[in-house]
Amino acid sequence: MTITKAVILARGLGTRMQKQVSGLRLDPRIKEFANKGWKAFIPVKDGRPFLDYTIFILRKAGLKEICLVIGPEHEAMREYYSRIDEKLPDLSIFFAIQEKPLGTADAVYSARKFVGDESFIVLNGDNLYPKEAIELLRRQKKEICYVAGFEKESLVKNSNFDEDRIKAFAVMEVDDDWNLVRIIEKPEEPEKYRTKRGILINMNLWRFTPDIFWACERIQPHPIRKEYEITAAVQLLIEEKKIPVKVIPISAGVLDLTYRTDIPRIIEKLESLNLHLDF
Repeated sequence: MTITKAVILARGLGTRMQKQVSGLRLDPRIKEFANKGWKAFIPVKDGRPFLDYTIFILRKAGLKEICLVIGPEHEAMREYYSRIDEKLPDLSIFFAIQEKPLGTADAVYSARKFVGDESFIVLNGDNLYPKEAIELLRRQKKEICYVAGFEKESLVKNSNFDEDRIKAFAVMEVDDDWNLVRIIEKPEEPEKYRTKRGILINMNLWRFTPDIFWACERIQPHPIRKEYEITAAVQLLIEEKKIPVKVIPISAGVLDLTYRTDIPRIIEKLESLNLHLDF
């Protein structure tokens, strides 16, 4: 089955983005949305929202239907992307409302009506992934679940952040056939999980079957963060042997818009990528 649908998690609260940074000067329009924590909607290169670049790459990768998971307060985002939808005859943009910020699994579950019974891509709205990684997930032939595993060395070399930030990310444990065994958050000994393709980092780029909704309905919230997390739903799929989850190693970088200090670095990276939006 050809994958045509993508779900972008664009709601996040952006609490780290809202924190002021002494000495950092931002354009008033950028500051407006940074103050709100609307990371995906922050204007970056040429004043275009960061999310415009994700939509551009998804189109280039062959995705035809995109669902933005947003909050009830994101009316400005909804109006803006409704206008973009009208401009693009080859793309349809839909919206799913996550009523409360209850975590990534809850956000994915919000898009279940859009997904229906098809496989689909899931990605963060505050990350910009390489087109090649999305195409690689799309091209997989088996109707199972997949996740991109970004090789640590390449991720550090080609992204907008250093190794210190990667220490806060999760790594993947895989078996000899590249089946995902589990995702480990902030491992004390990441070398224990080194594969033939190096240490693989989870950047929340997935291809799911609708089985993920079965798992989202059954997980409990994280004991500390009190959120329903997509990694917990994936772990349940694995433990219950509901459907295999394969890891696809990726040698590339990802742009990560988490802190205000990321904004100038991302603008610089986008300049070097030479992406020319056609909408």
